[in-house]
Amino acid sequence: MLAEVLSASLMGIEAFVVNVEVDTSPGLPAFVTVGLPDASIRESKERVRAALKNCGYEFPPRKITINLGPAHRRKEGSAFDLPISLGLLANSGLFPQEKINDYLFMGELALDGRLKPVKGVLSSAVIAKKKGFKGIVIPKENEKEAALVQELCVYGMENLVQVIEFLRAPENVAPCKYSLQELLHQPSYRVDFKEVRGQQHVKRALEVAVAGSHNILLIGPPGAGKTMLARRLPTILPCMSFEEIIEVTQIYSASGILKEKGALVERPFRSPHHTISDAGMIGGGAVPKPGEVSLAHNGVLFLDELPEFRRRILEDLRQPVEDGRVTVSRSSMSITFPSSFMLVAAMNPCEDAYSGFAASNFDCTDSQRSRYYSKISGPLLDRIDIQVEVPEVKFKDIISKAEGESSDRIRTRVIKARERQLQRFRGKKIYNNAQMGEKEVSKYCQVEEKGKELLEMAVNRLGFSARAYNRVLKVSRTIADLAGEEEITPVHISEAVQYRMMDRYF
Repeated sequence: MLAEVLSASLMGIEAFVVNVEVDTSPGLPAFVTVGLPDASIRESKERVRAALKNCGYEFPPRKITINLGPAHRRKEGSAFDLPISLGLLANSGLFPQEKINDYLFMGELALDGRLKPVKGVLSSAVIAKKKGFKGIVIPKENEKEAALVQELCVYGMENLVQVIEFLRAPENVAPCKYSLQELLHQPSYRVDFKEVRGQQHVKRALEVAVAGSHNILLIGPPGAGKTMLARRLPTILPCMSFEEIIEVTQIYSASGILKEKGALVERPFRSPHHTISDAGMIGGGAVPKPGEVSLAHNGVLFLDELPEFRRRILEDLRQPVEDGRVTVSRSSMSITFPSSFMLVAAMNPCEDAYSGFAASNFDCTDSQRSRYYSKISGPLLDRIDIQVEVPEVKFKDIISKAEGESSDRIRTRVIKARERQLQRFRGKKIYNNAQMGEKEVSKYCQVEEKGKELLEMAVNRLGFSARAYNRVLKVSRTIADLAGEEEITPVHISEAVQYRMMDRYF
């Protein structure tokens, strides 16, 4: 006897429908799964066998063949436990078989029949709505995530028995109801820029960076507050739009780290250790998974101790930093992940900063700086728009009880600057100054004669590359937007040039 149950699997962060065909035939008892399953799917026979027995259902002592179609695509995960179980029970008369094809089923079975949460539910809910299913049946813990897809009936179930009861009389079970206000609560942060003492020019540089979504490098001795400043950047970023929330939640759901949040409303802040592997940073695996650059999508990727990262990993960052996406290629597939993030990096002035020194006035020599900076390639530094020095915090600032400017006030100015940019680039797939191409730079970053003279002097003395020159113009445009001015003046250019401190060492 043959039964068909529809489920879904992931390819990258996008889902595709999987036709789970369950065939039971006379012969020696056996359980065979085909259709490019991974180890977790092949092991499902033991979970399914125990769950059916412990829920009071009979596991057929026959030859069982499970086919996961389309057969040419790899499938992974434990979400097929539920559809396989339903396929085995389809011919038992427990529920009408025609009811099965109206819904998409996903869920991992515990040995006692409970439904445990699975990953990729949001992407599966998106494909269920697109394909016209009446609804999706998933574990109770995943229902908030799926409820983000409006106008789709979502049924969160706690165990296999509830699913059977639902299929007997779907009209007696109401889908879960969540309003967007319940799912999309306002982001809350435990940190605030008002807690930072001193470092006014660094705060200004960070405000400019956030206003135009520019990449930034912080250079300073240990204890100067680089990490403290970086961790507060999400508090001054504009709130995510609904489309951005869906994108980020899909990535975290596909990675299996969404947990019970339902939706990720706070902008991501990822801070990988410098010992991270290539696959961990960029993404990879037999079936490629998102890496840190994708987990930081629409948020901040913070790389502390930048020169300590392996050279190859830093070079791999070029594509996602430049294009806002990263492609992971394997022999059988090529998957592109979104990775539009703001890169924030931090490093010491030199490798031996404060090493063995009790005095705080230790300074690095030019040779020490050059040797340390040589670990970072010039092309990567060219892609970092703002490079600013973070000095030691003075004692009077440490003991000061005066609070600095709050994140809310800074965010207000940032939002106004972003709104000017959205208005400027209306109708184009550009959302901030950092995304401008050559055409947009030449159109929106016009400077007067005095400004050109200042740029020429900076290029000749500091040896700016063509890319660095364009970066200065983009940052100047952002500074003008913060000031509410349409024209780029020499004052704006002068401030932007000061944010290229690394060029003097190369």
